[in-house]
Amino acid sequence: MTRVDTAAWLSLVAAASAPYARSGRFARHFARGKLRWDPVFRHLIDRGLIAPRARVLDIGCGQGLLASLLVAAGTASRRGVWPSSWANAPVDAHVTGIELMPHDVARARGALGPAADIVCADMRLSAFPRADTVVMLDVLHYVSLREQDELLGRARNALVDGGRLVLRVGDSASRFGFAASQWVDRVVMLMRGRGRRAPTGRSRAEWHACLVALGFEVASESMHRGTPFANVLFVGTLPPSAARAP
Repeated sequence: MTRVDTAAWLSLVAAASAPYARSGRFARHFARGKLRWDPVFRHLIDRGLIAPRARVLDIGCGQGLLASLLVAAGTASRRGVWPSSWANAPVDAHVTGIELMPHDVARARGALGPAADIVCADMRLSAFPRADTVVMLDVLHYVSLREQDELLGRARNALVDGGRLVLRVGDSASRFGFAASQWVDRVVMLMRGRGRRAPTGRSRAEWHACLVALGFEVASESMHRGTPFANVLFVGTLPPSAARAP
């Protein structure tokens, strides 16, 4: 990463974090830290995984960090401060986010206003609108394997021809990294009043097979740089012929 790229990224993080001041100090500090240090957000921008004008469905969107990042990216591109080494900016991408926790929904709405549609609902019950890109980051392990399969099937059906699924999950085959993520997830579940049920997981190979069975062309890579976890990012592309299959 060049100094120009680093400076541009930090400027983008600051711009995406700033609106959360309206939702309180914690919301802004969390946004800044998460966007800066979680490698998945930079990866989404670097690789152009969110296309310009894409309709994005962010399932388990939390306080709407992805939506805020995409808004800030569009603004930076229009101002002509988008590095030439980066993929095309996601200008005019629009996010519909689904989030279970009311306080996160309130923070998202307070920061984003009409720039995104944030729905307070259980992802297992909420309707999924049509989308060019479905994003599911660190959320499926909170539900059972059967529910994971149902959610992935519904996400597939929500995608248009050639649509893309961006999915980050833990690799249960990585003993220590997966154990670290499970410990954190148990703490999060307790803090959110969701009991002590152990989060569910699959190996990287099992996740890959699951997506292939749904008709996706799948690419994956590790996505936990700088953390003790064992996260993997899957990018599944739905070929036009598969998009209309039953």
